[in-house]
Amino acid sequence: MNSALLLTLILLLGLGLRFWNLDAKPLWLDEVLTALFTMGKSSADVPLNVFFSLTDLEQIFSFRSGVSCPQITQTLVHESVHPPLFFCLIYHWLAWLQPNSSNWVWAIRSLPALFGVGSIAALYWLNRVAFSPAAAWFGAALMAVSPFAVYLSQEARHYTLPMLLITLALVMLVKIQQSPRTFTPWLWISWTGINLIGLYVHYFCLLALIAQIGTIALWMFWQRREILRRHWVGLGSGILALGAGYLPWFPIFLSHLSRPETDWLIPYKPDWTDRIAPLYQTLVGWLLMVIALPIEEQPDSIVYFFGSIGLIFALWLGWQIVKGIRRQWRNQLVRPPLLLLSGFVGFVLLEFFAIVYLLDKDLTIVPRYNFVYYPAMGALLGAVLIGGQDQRDKTSNRATPIVLLIVGLLSSLLVVNGFAFQKSYRPTRVAQDMAFEPDQSLVAMVSYRSPQEIALGLSFALELRKQFPPDLVNDRVRFAFVDRTQGYSQVWRTLPQLAQPLPMPLNLWVVASPGMRTKDYPSRLRLSNPATPNRKALCPVDPEEFHRVGFPYQLFRCRSRQE
Repeated sequence: MNSALLLTLILLLGLGLRFWNLDAKPLWLDEVLTALFTMGKSSADVPLNVFFSLTDLEQIFSFRSGVSCPQITQTLVHESVHPPLFFCLIYHWLAWLQPNSSNWVWAIRSLPALFGVGSIAALYWLNRVAFSPAAAWFGAALMAVSPFAVYLSQEARHYTLPMLLITLALVMLVKIQQSPRTFTPWLWISWTGINLIGLYVHYFCLLALIAQIGTIALWMFWQRREILRRHWVGLGSGILALGAGYLPWFPIFLSHLSRPETDWLIPYKPDWTDRIAPLYQTLVGWLLMVIALPIEEQPDSIVYFFGSIGLIFALWLGWQIVKGIRRQWRNQLVRPPLLLLSGFVGFVLLEFFAIVYLLDKDLTIVPRYNFVYYPAMGALLGAVLIGGQDQRDKTSNRATPIVLLIVGLLSSLLVVNGFAFQKSYRPTRVAQDMAFEPDQSLVAMVSYRSPQEIALGLSFALELRKQFPPDLVNDRVRFAFVDRTQGYSQVWRTLPQLAQPLPMPLNLWVVASPGMRTKDYPSRLRLSNPATPNRKALCPVDPEEFHRVGFPYQLFRCRSRQE
């Protein structure tokens, strides 16, 4: 088959999977932050310390025109811990699309999905340069159906853009490696420019940059008799240019390092199991790059069944990879890029484990951060499982690629339909728990100390709105954010002072911080009652309705006081 036609079909497959049910899954905490920032808004645009109707969400998530990138940057400096380029790009993308209240979720997820498709093409280029046409199309096909890549592409977050940039940077490194006796300035200039853009997209691109520098420097030192000295000048000049280009943002980067937003990565009451968990979590993260099984929110019997299938598959795949590495190592032409890409992965893993064990922040607890080295992993899988530049090699198992592509496709179908890689903090489940008595009026209150907790509450509110008919939601539901900067005593004092229009009886749900236990909630709360403005309603706790999905939420049943 014509290579251009084959690549086109692979890209169409990747495009279809990434846009399938793109807006069907709920927005979670981080995506809500993306929506606010990229619509030109901030947490200041959210009603705070007041009960508001869920119909007000349309105004909160409406696009504000005329906002500049410096203004978005200032919001990010104070309310987030991310560089600005991705958010500015999405803002201009939304300005072009002009989304409305019915398609804005699709709009903010669509550009990351397109970056995900671009990453497929970039991986094809990487393997075409590094290995062979066969490795190129298979690596691209693996990424097209990878459940991990599809999951990242359907997130309104800055994962696929840095993944694309890292892939392009690796292409430049391989081209540099392949021309030790020829100095081509545009390769070093391109490598520098791509990485500088990455540093303004995601801080983890710094980890990728350090890994690239370490890998190519080791290679150049090993091959120092074959390398022109100009390449060392190119590397040094590139590093200096990167430092100069990042200097304006560097003070903000340092201030973000000390912010508490990443403290959730620190294990709660750590013990010896937290020392070994990163090891097997890393292996699970690798497996998720090729297979995802429906084990989330499932009974133990289903978890054990599919877990056993996953283990068997992992052992089979590991054996296929070992055989592929042995086969490819015999090919002298394939060794250099194999070593380069493997070295890059190794350096990133060393950085991950340094952060885990020296800074006590477990990056392996969530698989999404593996986007840093996923392009190299995808390229290596494509190379070792299909063959390298020596097409006379007939020892490879021709069935392995077909099996992997089928497994990947089935796994991606699970992802796009919400059975795998489910959204963090389960906004839909929380909303369903809160609305379990549909005929009862409902008031939900989220305590907050940061924009992240406000975003969490908004993710619940967006899903809670779907649980009620549009013509009844204004009459049945109210939502509030109450300041917790001075502790929960402040929350319990503020809550009764907030006016709310719903009649008694009603259900009051209180979302607290992760450390809150059911016994830490008050035995009863008070809530304003429109029927008796001078006499608050009493809300005794319902001990049978305590839930936790990362954050705890407790039901209180409010009734008018007996005269």
